[in-house]
Parts: sequence; C-alpha cells; structure tokens
Amino acid sequence: MNPKLIKFLKIILPLALGVFLIWYSIYSATPEERQKTLQYITQANPKWVVLSLIMGVCSHLSRAYRWKFLLEPLGYSIKVSNSFMAVMIGYLANLGIPRSGEVLRGGTISTYEGIPFKKAFGTIISERVIDLIMLLLIIAITLLFQSKKLLSYLEEKIASPFIYLAILLGLLILGIAFLSITKTSNNPILVKLRNFGDGILEGIKTVSKIKQKGAFIFHTLLIWILYVGMFYVIKFTVPETTSLSLGPLLATFVAGSFAMTFTNGGIGAFPIAIATILLLFDIEKSSGEAFGWILWGSQTAINIVIGALSFLFLPIVNREK
Repeated sequence: MNPKLIKFLKIILPLALGVFLIWYSIYSATPEERQKTLQYITQANPKWVVLSLIMGVCSHLSRAYRWKFLLEPLGYSIKVSNSFMAVMIGYLANLGIPRSGEVLRGGTISTYEGIPFKKAFGTIISERVIDLIMLLLIIAITLLFQSKKLLSYLEEKIASPFIYLAILLGLLILGIAFLSITKTSNNPILVKLRNFGDGILEGIKTVSKIKQKGAFIFHTLLIWILYVGMFYVIKFTVPETTSLSLGPLLATFVAGSFAMTFTNGGIGAFPIAIATILLLFDIEKSSGEAFGWILWGSQTAINIVIGALSFLFLPIVNREK
C-alpha cells in the first residue's frame, strides 16, 4: 500500500471515528436527553472547571520537570521551560495525529537542547512504561473497589479473555523472532534500525540510573494524583454526579484513559466512555455525557492554547541558540 495513503488513513480514520461517535451520541439521545446534557454543560460552575484546569497544567509541569531526571544520566541538563513547551506541543500534536506527540516532543527537545533524538525518544518510552505501570495500579485499585459491577459488565460486553491472551502471545513470539533477526543481520536497513534501537534502549535504561529517585517517584505520584483530582473536582459541575465516591470515579478515570487512545485526543470516545461507566452507578446518560464533555472540552481547550503558544514562544525563548 502507498505509504502516503497509510499516513493519511492513520490521521483520518481516528478523526472520522471521533466524528461518528459524536453524531451517534447526539442521534441516539432523546430530545430531552440532549437538552439536559447541554443544560448541564452551559450551567457548569466555572470554579470547579478552573480548578480542574489548574490541576491539569500542574500535572504537565510536573511531567516536564520529571523528564529532567531521565535525561540527566545521559549527560544533559535541560531548561524546564523547554521541557514544558515540548510536552505541550506533544499534547497538541496528538489531537491531530494520534501518538505523534511523543515523536514531536522528542524532536523538539532534540532541536533546542541538542540531545540526539533516539536518546530523547528512549526516555519518553521510559515514561510511557512508568505511566502504564501507574495505570495498571489504578486499574487494580478500581477492581478492588468495584470488582462485582465491572467484572459483570466485562463478561457481558467482551469476548473470552483467552482470545486476547492468544493474540498477545502471538505478537510476543513475532517480536522476539524479529529482534533475533535484526540483532545478527548485516542488512543496511536492519543495521540502521538496530542502531536506532540501541539509542532508544540507552534512553530507557536511564530509569535505573536516576540520581534523584525520591524526587522522580514524588513527581510520578503527583502527576497521577492530579489526573484523578481533575476527575474528582469535575463531579461537582453536574448535580447527579456530586455524590459519587472515589470508587466510581476511578472506574470513569480508567474508562476515560482507554478512550483517549481510540480517537484523536479522545474526541467523541471520551464522553461516551464516561457515560457508559456511570450508567453502572445509576447516573443518567445525559449527566454522564455532560461530565465527560466538560472535562474533555476544558482540558483539550487548555492543551490547544498552551500548545499553540509553545510553538510561538519556543523559538523566542531559544533565540540565542
């Protein structure tokens, strides 16, 4: 298949899915549900939205600062301002092309801090591994609190887990075979790929070489506490969700985290995922979708604004380079 066509489909298909989900959400709702959802959104108390935004920005700042700890073992000390703007540019890029933000973030810090891209990208992969561990931890806590409701729902909606285990095992075997071939091959393309992979691996290994491990762990915990906090304060914007306890909110957090990967920045998928989970806790669809749209809309808006400003100010802040 034409590489340009593949690239185009990677951009347009998630976006088309997001648009379809928005249309489906509106079309499947009754006029009363649509009116109620819109009413909740327009009447949301601004103070809780602003507090959620502050938490979001603080989590991005903490992520930018934490990145310094991963780059220091490689011999690089970066400006927090450059790190923060690179992070925000990455979030902005993900709204256009899913998962492109990590590449652009690595390229940005490489350009303005003189760090080889493959090493910078390796530290970003390290971050993602750590983030995955934190998400799995939250999923475990969520299942501990809400195991009966969530497991019964998963049994109804999802096929046998053995199918997914078989697929994962097959992919693992293919991956090991590919790595074995790449490691010994003299093919020029595979040699370049091996060298690039070595650079990424060096970046990943920086986790074990971090000097300020206590500060790194602190910022990791802070980032995820702020993420959950963003959900918690938004519950006060919708009357029906104000009484939600931590357990149901963690369930919505997990659903929202997965929804963010389905479409560009979670457009369309995020509110539907939130509403679907909240239905399990007797929250009406209109209220659940309002919750999702308020949270997604406010965080997306601030990411667009700060991401765009970062594009503008990065060359200005680094004009001497």
